[in-house]
Amino acid sequence: MAERAPTILLTGINGQLGHQLRAALAPLGALVALGRNELDLSRADSILEALERHQPDIIVNPAAYTAVDRAESEPEQALAVNAAAPALLAQWAARRQALLLHYSTDYVFDGAGERPWREDDPAQPRSVYGRSKWEGEEAVRAAAPRHLILRTSWVFGAHGGNFLKTILRLAQERDSLRVVADQIGAPTSTALIAEVTAALLRDYLRNPAGFAYGSYHLAAQGETSWHGYARFLVTEAGRQGYALRLSPADIAPIATADYPLPAPRPANSRLDCAKLRQTFGLALPRWESGVEQVLAELGAQPQQKDIQ
Repeated sequence: MAERAPTILLTGINGQLGHQLRAALAPLGALVALGRNELDLSRADSILEALERHQPDIIVNPAAYTAVDRAESEPEQALAVNAAAPALLAQWAARRQALLLHYSTDYVFDGAGERPWREDDPAQPRSVYGRSKWEGEEAVRAAAPRHLILRTSWVFGAHGGNFLKTILRLAQERDSLRVVADQIGAPTSTALIAEVTAALLRDYLRNPAGFAYGSYHLAAQGETSWHGYARFLVTEAGRQGYALRLSPADIAPIATADYPLPAPRPANSRLDCAKLRQTFGLALPRWESGVEQVLAELGAQPQQKDIQ
């Protein structure tokens, strides 16, 4: 790597993960942070024009089509953003010997069994969204020798829409909730993903030739159901002083079959992160700590806005 600061191109800065990555990656180089207006992953011309203009040494791509249910009726759009766009990014990165860091999902697996999924387990996506993300992974692996693919699960943060913020809002509006209890995974905060991303890029910049490229699972430690997640966050929100209409006991467990959706959800979203921990010497926190931190951040936001 040249002595000059590396140029890092970050996509999707208005999404929940892109927003968090913007702050985490800024100290690592000359950060070019682009939203959909500057780099539209559904358009090949927009992708290539942005790459040629900025000539990045590192491409970090959290942008994705994430409307899981809508993807069932919009497969072309999902495949364009989640499969064709990463292929273009990877091909450009290979020509310029740049690093492409791309994010994927537990939805590439069929969700069977109870063992945590390993990186080399066969992918058998059951939804259009899962298939589009798997095809994007395969395109990156095929085209870009210098790549990192980070599969994660149940992502949440203080920015953007997610399960935590939805449940928190409903807990302030309703007297009871029904939440699915037979899907298991690890809620993973955008802060954790961004912190790990920055650590991996620091390793890469120190020694690109010896870097351990490849695919890795990244999720917080522990596991829970969506029902267990909801009850914990309501308990913690009450402890932090949020005004809630319901208590954890008012959240009833239901089966996936009781809440039908267009796209099937994996029953088993557990990800085995041993490869990431052992390869890079990382300690991953439990999922509960991320929930606590985001609730604290959300609770502090009104005061922060008043100060500004």
